[in-house]
This record gives sequence, structure tokens and C-alpha cells, in this order.
Amino acid sequence: MDTLLLARLQFATTTSIHFLFVVVTLGLVTLLVGMQTAWVLTGNPKWERLTRYWGQLYVINYVLGIATGLVMEFQFGLNWSGLSRYVGNVFGAPLAIETLVAFFLESTFLGMWIFGWHRLGKGVHLALLWGVAITAYASAFWIMVANSWLQNPVGYEVRDGIAHLTDFGALLTNPSLGMALGHVVSAALLVGGMLMAAVSAGHLIRRTPDFALFRTSLRIGLITAALAITMVQGFGFAQFGPVGSVQPTKFGGDNPESRALIAEWTTRFGPGDYTPPALASVGLGFMILIGFTLGCVWLLLPLLYRDWIIRLRFPLWLILLGLPLPFVAVILGWISREVGRQPWVAYGLLPTEQAVSPVSAPLMLTSLIGFSLLLGTLAVTNWVLLARHARRGAADPALGRPPAPPSEPAHPEPALI
Repeated sequence: MDTLLLARLQFATTTSIHFLFVVVTLGLVTLLVGMQTAWVLTGNPKWERLTRYWGQLYVINYVLGIATGLVMEFQFGLNWSGLSRYVGNVFGAPLAIETLVAFFLESTFLGMWIFGWHRLGKGVHLALLWGVAITAYASAFWIMVANSWLQNPVGYEVRDGIAHLTDFGALLTNPSLGMALGHVVSAALLVGGMLMAAVSAGHLIRRTPDFALFRTSLRIGLITAALAITMVQGFGFAQFGPVGSVQPTKFGGDNPESRALIAEWTTRFGPGDYTPPALASVGLGFMILIGFTLGCVWLLLPLLYRDWIIRLRFPLWLILLGLPLPFVAVILGWISREVGRQPWVAYGLLPTEQAVSPVSAPLMLTSLIGFSLLLGTLAVTNWVLLARHARRGAADPALGRPPAPPSEPAHPEPALI
């Protein structure tokens, strides 16, 4: 098999699996901040129980997600040495900042939050969770800065065959960044809202003892999902303008701009097929269909106001069965964005075939199988653990459980004299 194809398949597999962890993390932490803030402000124990329950699911997903992210970092050196060598001076800057934010600050805040229950004051403990959320969003921002540069290289110059960063501000004002970042963040909120609503619906279907508690989380999830899908659609369609101006060939459009650009590339890089694969447009089409379908979540909002509707199992089953849809949509959207850039790894600057490492096809196939099995195992483990802990309910989650009081020392019988 072709080494380039194997390398692309491996990166697509690992990126897609990792992205599933990312959207759950980003979506759930936002809802956790709201619930713990409500607990600190009101003192209502309901919000503490919800924070502990959903926080435990968040921690499970976060820990396993970190492992999938490490695999992705290794790939840039293992499979894409041409990319690292040619654009590493530019592309590596936002990735380095993201690493400092995510793997140091965010992980530190999260560790202190996990072990700070009943040891820190409520205000300090809440501030730590806010720190986790802020650094999570900062991590997403810098990842999108790096990705947007690959979509539309700006603020650089090529010296001695290597791209060098000349304008850091241009990275932050890239036309390919703003709407795409809003689209990703709102998609994560949609995933978080649908996950919360679906798990809550499962408990309400089973009529678990915590009916009132999961009715509250169902309402939170549905409201979040309804608002998020509106933002997803808005940011999604708003991208067509910037994409058309900076990437006229992305969706195979036959227009004067794309024809002129292809003629320029033919002069610089030689004859070739400079139109992206049809997979980009197919993925985009299915993602839009799912987006419009998820827009129907607005029709489920009456569940928030009528308890008798909640007791009907049919709408609850709709919510539960609809859980995979946002996950499928985010993968299709990511595929559309990345495949639409082909045949470039950095649009108009570095062809994908020149970015791949010079390794043999059998070695690349071994790497593909190994990494796919590893990340697949992590993904399955994550969902098994999430399902198991979600099903147990909110009676007494391990996260935030009060420490057991010290046992009284035994008093020995007085010795007989």
C-alpha cells in the first residue's frame, strides 16, 4: 500500500477518536461550572450532588482523553517529519502554548479540584473549576490557531526552504479562525448538552429514585443543546464566506478564483489534481442534515414545563437514541474541514506528499494498526466506564465523597491484678 495513504488514514483515525474526547470534555466542564457555581451561591445540596455525579463522568473522560492526545503529538515527528521540518517554526508555536496550557495549567487545576473536596473552601474550590474551564477553552483556541494556519498560512516568510514566523498577530486574526472556533466550541456544548440530556432520560425511563434530580439535569441538557445547535448552525453557515475567500478550491467550486489559483500551483509545483476529494463535500452534506435534525431539539423543550410529558417514555427514548448524532456530526465536520484542504497539508504552501516521513509502507501499516488498536481500546474503555458510572446514579459518587470519620481507638480491658 501507499505510505502516504497509510499515514493519512492513521492521522484521520487518531484525530477523530481524540476529537470525541475533546468535545465531551469541553462541553461537560462548562455545565459543571454552572452547577457548582449554583451550589456555592445557593447552598442547595441538589447542585452539589449534580456536580459530583457529572464531575465524575468528566474526570473519566478527561483522563483517557489525555492518553489519546499524547499519541497525536508523537505522530508529527513519526509520520510527518516533512511538516515538522518545513513549517515547525510557525506551526509549533501555538502547539507549544497549547501544551503548556492543557498539560500543565489545566491538569494542575483539575488535580487540585479532584482532591480539594472537603479540604478547600467552597470559593477556592469553585475557582479551581473555573480555572479548568478557562484553560480548556484556551487549549481549544490555540489548537484552532494552529489548524487555521494550515488552512490559510499567514504571517510567515520562507527562508532557506523553511517557513519562519514573522507576524504572531496574524495568527490570531486569521480569517479562517474566528467562525471555525465558534463552530467547534458550540459543537462541544451541543455534545455536552445532549450527553447530559440522554443520560438523564435513561434514568427517567428507568424511574430511578433520583427522579427529581435527573429531571433537573434533563432540563439543563435540553436547554444547552437547543441553544448550542442554533449557534452551531450560525457559525457553520457563516464559514462559507471566509472559506470561499481564502480557500476557493475547498469544495470543488469552478470559479475564476479557483482556476487562477490552480494555474499558479501548476506553475510552482507542476501538473496535478489540485481539487479536494469528493469526501469533503459528502461529509459536509451529511453534517448539515444531522444539524437540521438536531434542530428539532427545540420541539422537546415542553418537557421542561410539564411533568406529565416527562413521564411519557417516547420523547425520552428519542433523546436517548439521538445521542450518537452530535458525535457523528462533529467527526463529519472535522473530516470536511481537513479533507477539503487536500492535496495540501499547509494550503498552497506544502503538498501533503512532501510532508510525510520517508518510511516504508510495512512500517507505516504496523504503526497504523498499533495506534488504531491503542486508541480504539481507550475509546471503548472510556465509554464502558462512562456507561457503568452513569448507570449507577447520583446516590453517592466517589468524587467528592466525604472522608470517613476516624474510628474510635479500642480501649483494652484493664488488666486484672
